[in-house]
Amino acid sequence: MKSDHRITKLAQILVQYSTSVKERDKVIIFGSTASEPLLREIYREVICLGAHPVLHMEFHDRQYLFYKNANDYQLEYTDPFFLYEVENSDVVIQLIPDFNPHELTSIDPEKKQKLALAQKPILEAFKKRWGDGSLSWVGSLFPTPALAQEAHMSLDEYSEFVFSCMHLNADDPVEFWKNLSKKQQKLCDRLEDAKELRYVGDNTDLRFRCEGRKWVNSDGRINFPDGEIYTGPIEDSVEGTIRFTYPGIFQGEEIEDIFLRFEKGKVIEAKAAKGEDLLLSLLDTDENARYVGEIAIGTNDNINRFTKNILFDEKMGGTVHLAIGTGIPQTGSKNESAIHWDMLKDMREGGEIYADGNLIYKNGLFL
Repeated sequence: MKSDHRITKLAQILVQYSTSVKERDKVIIFGSTASEPLLREIYREVICLGAHPVLHMEFHDRQYLFYKNANDYQLEYTDPFFLYEVENSDVVIQLIPDFNPHELTSIDPEKKQKLALAQKPILEAFKKRWGDGSLSWVGSLFPTPALAQEAHMSLDEYSEFVFSCMHLNADDPVEFWKNLSKKQQKLCDRLEDAKELRYVGDNTDLRFRCEGRKWVNSDGRINFPDGEIYTGPIEDSVEGTIRFTYPGIFQGEEIEDIFLRFEKGKVIEAKAAKGEDLLLSLLDTDENARYVGEIAIGTNDNINRFTKNILFDEKMGGTVHLAIGTGIPQTGSKNESAIHWDMLKDMREGGEIYADGNLIYKNGLFL
């Protein structure tokens, strides 16, 4: 990708706005060789602020080589050095995988399940510190040919899409995100007064209780781009059915036309037109994988197409999403699992949301 001043602008936002890096902070930076232009600018920003950057670089096919050749004891190994970093760093800036998204399609789901369980102590340590505010984290990406291809766009078209969703074309993008934060906080305050929500739509009638749970305002300080509000439902309260519009993507594999039925918070029926075996395997990862960790509403209207990338897709204006597995600590969720996996539903044609019986959202818009 050719030089672009918006890359520098993005790095500044991730370091100064999203994570508020301070002098002497220990900053872990995750990325890949494909994202080097953005990684260089992030690294520069962290150094200039007087913090201590530690860079972890991924290379093409690293994950595939591991899964293909690892023994069971290697899959089940919890890396103590990685755990130490999570427990002792101040900031994590993570660029999502940007090589071939289908790299792990042929890998046995049981192997993925073993690795997920081995990483659970690291995930729990991260959740605890992120939840209590002692660790700042943001996830983002750099537009690469592989991601553009997955989204069915040219690299130039995809880059413009990415930067538009991030509002990097604005003279002052941070001001935009601060204003969005104020608007979304009003929605969060409104929803926190509700005891029960109900989602209605195509093959969908889902209820959950959220009294006492917090609605989080996702305004560029958690993901970038951002644009969603979310909560963790009371674990045993989810009842009814939901059918998801878009394929669920797990490590490059697509699960199409997902349908879930809940009773007392737990998935008791799960179907898919394609990838049903993987769906069932994910639900059986551990005892809490069949419970809901997150329910959210997308608010970013610049994300107007499905790209098979959850960083963007879950923020799409006019959609809702639900994640099975581990909850997000800031919401008050108590569900703990080795997975957190999102599925997305379009609400723009007939979708409705009710709060304590009152219609508050219709056809993808708050009333």
